Amino acid sequence: MREQQYFCVILLIVVVFALGGAIQEVKGHIEKPLSGIAIHKTTFHLNEQAYIKGSPTILGSNGQHSESVLVEFSSLYPSDDDWIGVFSPADFMSSTCPGDNKKRVSQPRLCSAPIKFQYANISNPRYNSTGIGSMKLQLINQRSDFSFALFSGGLLNPKLVAVSNKVTFENPNAPVYPRLALGKKWNEMTVTWTSGYAPVVAEPVVEWGIKGRKRELSPAGTLTFGRNDLCGAPARTVGWRDPGYIHTSFLKDLWASSKYTYKVGHRLSNGAFIWSKEFQFKSSPFPGQDSLQHVVIFGDMGKAEVDGSNDYNSIQRPSLNTTKQLIKDLKKTDAVFHIGDICYASGYLSQWDQFTAQIEPIASTVPYMIASGNHERDWPYSGSFYEGNDSGGECGVPAQTMFYVPTQNRDKLWYSSDYGMFRFCVADTEQDWREGTDQYKFIEHCLASVDRKKQPWLIFLAHRILGYSSTSFYAKTGHFAEPLGRVHLEKLWKKYKVDIAVYGHAHNYERTCPVYQSLCSSYGKDNYKSPMDGTIHVVAGGGGAHLAEFSKQQPSWSLFRDYDHGYVKLTAVDHSSLVFEYKKSSDGRVHDSFKISREYKDGSACSVDSCPATTHAT
Repeated sequence: MREQQYFCVILLIVVVFALGGAIQEVKGHIEKPLSGIAIHKTTFHLNEQAYIKGSPTILGSNGQHSESVLVEFSSLYPSDDDWIGVFSPADFMSSTCPGDNKKRVSQPRLCSAPIKFQYANISNPRYNSTGIGSMKLQLINQRSDFSFALFSGGLLNPKLVAVSNKVTFENPNAPVYPRLALGKKWNEMTVTWTSGYAPVVAEPVVEWGIKGRKRELSPAGTLTFGRNDLCGAPARTVGWRDPGYIHTSFLKDLWASSKYTYKVGHRLSNGAFIWSKEFQFKSSPFPGQDSLQHVVIFGDMGKAEVDGSNDYNSIQRPSLNTTKQLIKDLKKTDAVFHIGDICYASGYLSQWDQFTAQIEPIASTVPYMIASGNHERDWPYSGSFYEGNDSGGECGVPAQTMFYVPTQNRDKLWYSSDYGMFRFCVADTEQDWREGTDQYKFIEHCLASVDRKKQPWLIFLAHRILGYSSTSFYAKTGHFAEPLGRVHLEKLWKKYKVDIAVYGHAHNYERTCPVYQSLCSSYGKDNYKSPMDGTIHVVAGGGGAHLAEFSKQQPSWSLFRDYDHGYVKLTAVDHSSLVFEYKKSSDGRVHDSFKISREYKDGSACSVDSCPATTHAT
């Protein structure tokens, strides 16, 4: 009988004492990823009369980095519990596993989990009677070869029956999955990509320029990490997979709002180049530039397999809908902020490659900015604010290596980002944000230093909900947010007149009135005049992961709730008008919206003595 996978939603309160005060961690969603494959218990029942094979054996002959493979298999004793595992590298058996205390043994062992799997009878209704089946599985270029394995015994007692031939991409080291990010200056764009080329073998470079003009060649820096850079299992054990090399180049002194083309690649020792295909992006407007500016925000998206196979978080199928809608709307999107819980790899590192492949059409075209979430960072005694184990032993290392953000310290993912008329202050809720900490000082400086004449729209972003949410697991605590979140930060939001704060973590959508200390300053739902004497708090955690229930009673400050997947879009029309939209991932249509207007006077149009006195918070 096929094992049932259970996903638990529990409430766990952990008390942590620090800085002289107590703070509780609210955990509303502990996911049980499909790491239920007891790969270390595998026994070997290889049978010459059973077989599994994959074709074609060479992929990517036309330069593509994703291709379907036909997998054909046969078993003498078929059952519902038979499954196909996809392994990479292809040689997945060993005499010892990392961390073993055992001596080498003659019987091979399986030390790494498959990168994905599928049940043998999923598309073969007669498999149990004939023992013969086939399926198509999608593979992406992940710097190594692949093999397929036929197992019986289900996930908890796997018995290896047959192993396939090897399948590989023509160039497994090729530069793949570019992802843009805003730099530390408004006229700077960064591009990050992954490859199998060490910098001593091939120099990473970007060729870029304004479309139709002379192109430049810029070098890139390179990062990677090893098994021992991670904090625990499964990231250091069955979930480990070599991440390859992560390259980042800084494209500087860009012209405002101009179209650029680029391609990433590597210069070999013989002077030849290996290039990706050509991509393009539009550079940022200068701070305060009066033009239509569209920014998309969401959290907790995750990833899913387009071929329907299972991976380690198969509860994120709706992430494909979100991805599809974002791709459809790319022409009206200037930047994306994915505010934590990015791919839910949870220690199974192959998932990071699969996620960057999923978002490549988006991230290669517009800046894809991230924030840190519990599923990227949290691990006991690793320095994270919360001592959970949601990162699966990653403790932030893959996230801060795979994606660039304009932070001063890669281990502390808080940063500010300017885009035209917007100022974004991005907090790292997995590091201490309370008053007196470095992050608190950063948050206040970010909010206080913006010139509201140039950038009138001040947005606060974070993963965990520091403001307001009536999600059930928050409501049960009585705080309706992370405990002490508003105690420490609400006075800053009010002082500096933050327009909107957006969070993830709770997998739903919710919008408040302009609120301060749980009281609405306005009960209007569609139009607001800034400054509002309160901040509108939005939960946009429905990017793709399983949904979270709301409390039965809706607080007075909660204006709109939706138990569905979706994302938020902000459009700065000009210095006087901001449009907010909530779109569902299922159809891309607007299901909630409002407008903020404010008085604006062009400072360049008044003489030295005739302009009214203002502050940065005005």
